[in-house]
Amino acid sequence: MSRRDALVTAAFRLGWRLTRAVPEPVAVAATERIADRVAARGGPRVDQLRRNLSLARPGAGEAELEVLVRAGLRSYARYWLDVFRLPSWPRARLVGTVHLDDGEDLRAALASGRGAIAFLGHLGNWDHAGAWSSLALTPIVTVAERLRPETVYEEFLAFRRSLGMEVLPLGDPATFPTLLRRLRGGAFVPLLADRDLSATGVEVDFLGERVRMAAGPAALAIATGAPLFPIGLHHEVRDGTRVLVLTVRPQVPVPARREGESAREHRRRATAELTQACADGLAAAVRAHPEEWHVLQPLSTADLPLRARG
Repeated sequence: MSRRDALVTAAFRLGWRLTRAVPEPVAVAATERIADRVAARGGPRVDQLRRNLSLARPGAGEAELEVLVRAGLRSYARYWLDVFRLPSWPRARLVGTVHLDDGEDLRAALASGRGAIAFLGHLGNWDHAGAWSSLALTPIVTVAERLRPETVYEEFLAFRRSLGMEVLPLGDPATFPTLLRRLRGGAFVPLLADRDLSATGVEVDFLGERVRMAAGPAALAIATGAPLFPIGLHHEVRDGTRVLVLTVRPQVPVPARREGESAREHRRRATAELTQACADGLAAAVRAHPEEWHVLQPLSTADLPLRARG
């Protein structure tokens, strides 16, 4: 392991230990102060967040956008704080601080044994949502990006598995076939799809820009017939308690094959249409709660490096 990788690994392990040892109000206050300093200092990632958030609030003035950037960085920092503390949360908190809104169709699909696919964005806290599902809805199967260094990736795998999730590696040839088998067995497969990490995704219109999103959710729906639901995540205070709200948007149906259309043509068109419909649902969720959209990387295809444009 290189010196840098060793330092990164040590920092993550220290974060996991220290944030659980400090009283939560103290940890939250410290996290917010750090986020505010990052916002004041600026830099490429802060600039990119500002650019991304301006898509969600195109009419925002400079002052409003700066408030939104600060709130976005606080939300992102709180995500990491909660992730580090999640393993120490009691079951009552993991379950009792999540609300599933408009989830009747999702519950029905899972109860029928058909399985279900969720199209997620980097909103709210998807790790908390996964832990809640494993305890209160159904265990999930998902995919995670391979982080660098490998030791940090292994730490996150162990963390998510400890919360009841089955996590498959992005880019592994066995991952897609495994997801197909799990879905045909009735599994719930939520996938983060608003950033295409493979550079082979589907171009869609999103918040007024051309953006490439992951094709996996649509491809799984086409191959298995499992229902596909865009789901938004955000936090709010209900009855004095901060809760994570999962809002299930209407199922996106697979379009029928047209007369004279080959199977390959149908898959290509259906993948594009399904991904666009999911992107529209995600755009509505982002516009409603832009401060909880944790994307600090280039999003528009115009902003991506040339090698990633395909």
